[in-house]
Formats: sequence, C-alpha cells, structure tokens
Amino acid sequence: MLASAGAAAAASPSDTVSQLRDSIPAAWSYESDQIITSPSEDKWWEGFDDPVLADLIKRGESYSLDLRQTMRRIEVARQNMLEAKAAYFPTLGVSGGWTKERSSGETVPGGVASEVHYFSLGLNFSWEIDLFGRVREQVKSGKASLNASKADYSAAMISLASNIATAYVNLRLAQGRVELTKRQIESQEKIMAIAEARFETGLSSKLDVAQARTVLYSTRASLPEIENMVRSAVRNLALLCGCYPETLSYLLEDHGELPNAYRTINIGVPADLLRRRPDIAAAEYTLAGYAAQAGIAKKDFLPVLTLNGSVGTSARDIDDMFSRNSITYSVAPTLSWTVFEGLARNRKVAAAREMMLAGIDNYNLTVLSAFIETEDALGQYETYLKEYALLQNVCTQSEEAFTLAVDRYKRGLSAFYDVMNSQLSVLRYRNNLLQTQASALVSLIKVYSAVAGSPEK
Repeated sequence: MLASAGAAAAASPSDTVSQLRDSIPAAWSYESDQIITSPSEDKWWEGFDDPVLADLIKRGESYSLDLRQTMRRIEVARQNMLEAKAAYFPTLGVSGGWTKERSSGETVPGGVASEVHYFSLGLNFSWEIDLFGRVREQVKSGKASLNASKADYSAAMISLASNIATAYVNLRLAQGRVELTKRQIESQEKIMAIAEARFETGLSSKLDVAQARTVLYSTRASLPEIENMVRSAVRNLALLCGCYPETLSYLLEDHGELPNAYRTINIGVPADLLRRRPDIAAAEYTLAGYAAQAGIAKKDFLPVLTLNGSVGTSARDIDDMFSRNSITYSVAPTLSWTVFEGLARNRKVAAAREMMLAGIDNYNLTVLSAFIETEDALGQYETYLKEYALLQNVCTQSEEAFTLAVDRYKRGLSAFYDVMNSQLSVLRYRNNLLQTQASALVSLIKVYSAVAGSPEK
C-alpha cells in the first residue's frame, strides 16, 4: 500500500512506519528471475527535492573511482565467459620450417650414413566435441559469474548513492550547527550586555558578568570545531564523488537546510521487494555458478571426444611444395576416458557439492540479512521520527523558559544562574533537534538502500 506525500505528512510517525512494515513477508520462496533496479533509473533521492544532492550523486556515478573498479571487474568476468565459449570452436595452428637430418651409418646394415633435408608447411587442428556438455557447463559458470559481477556493480552504485546522501546530510547538519551556534552567540552577547549594564548600575554583582562571559566564550570556543566538521564533510563528499575538494568548494558557502524527513516517507514495501537487492541477486548467481561447477566435476567421469587432425606439405625443393605427391594429412578422432585416478574425481565432485551447499546457505543468509537490515532501518526511522516530534515541543518550551528567565532577571526577580541554564538548555536542545532530524534522514536513506531504491518504482 503506497501513501501519498500529503497523507504521509499528515499521518503520525507510528502509522507511517507501520504501513511500511505491514507488507514485509513472513517467509521467503526461491524464484529464478531477478529484477535489479539501477539507481540511475530509480533516482530515489529526488524525493528529497534537493538539486544539490542530485548533482552530487550524478557526479559520483560519473567519476567515482570505486565504481570504475567495479566496472572493470564486470569486463574481466565478460572476457572469462567469452574464453569459456571459445571451447565450442576448434583450435587451429600453423607450422612451417626447414629440416635437415643425418642418420648414423653405424646403426644400419651396410654402414652407410644417410642425409635428408626438406621444407614443410602444415595446418593443425584440435576440436573437443561437446558430446556430454562439459563445455556447456563451463559457459554456464562463466555467465553466472558475469551476472554476479553486474549485480555487484548495482550494489556498488546503490552504496555510492547512499553514502553520498548520508555525507550530504552530515554536511547540512554541520552547517546547521554552525548557524545555530552563531545565533546563540548573538543572543549571548545581548545577555552579557544586560548583565554588564546591571552590574554598572549596581543592580547585580560581577558574578553575573563572569557567568555571562563564561557562557559566551564557551560557545565561541566550540565554533571552530564545528566549522572544521563542515570542511571535513566536504572532503568526504569529494572522495565519494571522485574529485578534489576544491571542486566542491561552493558547498562551503552554500548553507542549505536539512530536507524534511516527513515529506519523503511516502513508500511501501511489497512482499518481493527485497529480492531486487543486488546482493541477493549476486548470491543467487553465485549459487548458479557453484551448481555449474558441480556439473563440470560430474562431467569428468564421462569420456572426452576429441577430433585431431592436420594437413600439410613436405618436399626437398620449394618448387615441389604444392605438388600432389607432397601433400600430407591425418585425421584422428579420439575417445579418451580416464577409468581410475585414485578417487580424485570423487573428491572433486564432493568438494563442488559442498561449495554448492555453502552457496545455498549464503543465499538464505543474504535474504535473512536483507530482511533484518530493512526491519532495523524502519525501526530506527520510526524511533527518530517520534523523538523529533517530541524534541520540537522541548525546544519550544526551553525557548519560552529562556524568555521568562531573562524577563525575571531584568526585573530582579531571579538570579542570573537561571538565565545561564536556560541559555545552555536552548543550545543543547536545538542541537539535539538538528541531530535527530539528520538521524531520521540517514535512517530513511538506509531504508532506500535496504530495499535497493524507491519501492514505488
């Protein structure tokens, strides 16, 4: 069941996440077809409605060095598959040369040594006829490896998009903390001016001024570290995008806000949704490769039919190389069958079977892990949404408490200690609110990653 954006925003966090969890399957069944959605086609990040984030992910898909390495591995797997297919065709070889021989006269009757010399030119071929399907099983194994490599590439793309989105959220979180700290510094400077004015008029002690300055200087001291977090986040994004930080320097001046977590939760999880995860597809293809290897091991018990042959010419003089009398040829169909080799083939089949069983276990573990990962992401998302809603009330009340504390201090009805505590509480709760909003977004990104993109597509 898919919820619209407006309905998702109006629903409570518990109701929204319950809709996500209701359609997760209680059990899994094996199906041979795999449908992997490419992140480039899915574009789940567009739900955040942030063009800067979309541009960063596009840049990462184009220039990420990790992604390029994965693409190289696909090409390696493709060439290995084509190498296996080459066994369907005969092997041809060309040879040519000049030979001069002399035999010993002491080894033949009459004691006369003989000497010959001749030119030769020939074409040799060997062809294993795939009578029992051994080559076919090798090709199936190569195809399974190629498909597994493609699934690994999709997994790398999903991971890259998720990591870039997470790094971007961390950047906006750090920038939000910088702006919050600067606003608090301005507020604390005003409070310090009030404390100094009351001290100069004899309405309060110098202790109030010292406490006001302590709060202000402490807040100022925290600012450089937060600003460095912004620069560090930009460097992390540059690494993920495959470029130098100077390329993304515009992000240091662009202080965007965190996306709205409530606006991007209009998703559902159909029963078969997790099966499109690339790691599940890769586990399935790997299992198919193990099954093919087991088939190859069993084929070793069967005979091998090979057709060997050659055609050529030999003559003492080059002018006679292509005369009818100089032509040579041979055709030798060979059926070879290894009857006994110390039970080595039995051990090979047993090992291949165990690998296939291990592949089945790995497939089941991958599916179970995908389910647990999705469940954890949904649980975290639900928790952070609830916490975010509650912290909004806390921040409202802390700011009201701060306003009241300042008013009472101005009228001499309370000590500056109340103002100081209220100032620190506002800063702490506002930071907590920002952190919780960022954590909710990161959890939502994990949900998208867990189900391999937007479940709506």
